[in-house]
Amino acid sequence: MVYVVDHPLILAELTGMRDRTCPGPEFRQRLRRIASLMVPAVTADFETKVVSCETPLEVTSGQKAARRIILTPILRAGLGFLDGFFDLLPDAAVAHIGLARNELTLQPEPYYIKTPPVIADCEVILLDPMLATGGSAVEAVQRLVDLGATHLRFACLVAAPEGIATFEAAWPDVPVFTASIDRGLNDRGYILPGLGDAGDRLFGTI
Repeated sequence: MVYVVDHPLILAELTGMRDRTCPGPEFRQRLRRIASLMVPAVTADFETKVVSCETPLEVTSGQKAARRIILTPILRAGLGFLDGFFDLLPDAAVAHIGLARNELTLQPEPYYIKTPPVIADCEVILLDPMLATGGSAVEAVQRLVDLGATHLRFACLVAAPEGIATFEAAWPDVPVFTASIDRGLNDRGYILPGLGDAGDRLFGTI
């Protein structure tokens, strides 16, 4: 259930993002472009329904997504992934999940959750540039499932094998889409070779 979206344009953009000298505005734009390039792969198996379409010459039939799409960035770094998905999915709704680590238990805990009133039977795409330890992604999926989500998938930029293993152990039926599976984690939980702290680089809080 792990899919690497392997495309020359994505690889070139990711290489630019990894560069420690890549400035914040360029980092944000590269992430946005990668997100847009990943959308076709992430949505390729969405169910569609037949709809009527009136062309300038006659009425014909067409297709559209059968379910409502809800983009769900994990705050804050997930926001950097959002616009690229929006570029190709402009009619999608947006849910937000904010998670912070409890310094006593070291586990992620939600501090903000806002979703559309109904998310059951919607296509929910969870967004976060990094899948490092996997704790935040696992917790975010749990919260969405608790709220009724039944069609879930997770999209990230870079994943560590440790994070993939943790996520698959908790949610084996939720597909993961990533632009790269990196080597592993260091002793601080950062992905190697990675690209540093995506949130800090996105929002200039380095």
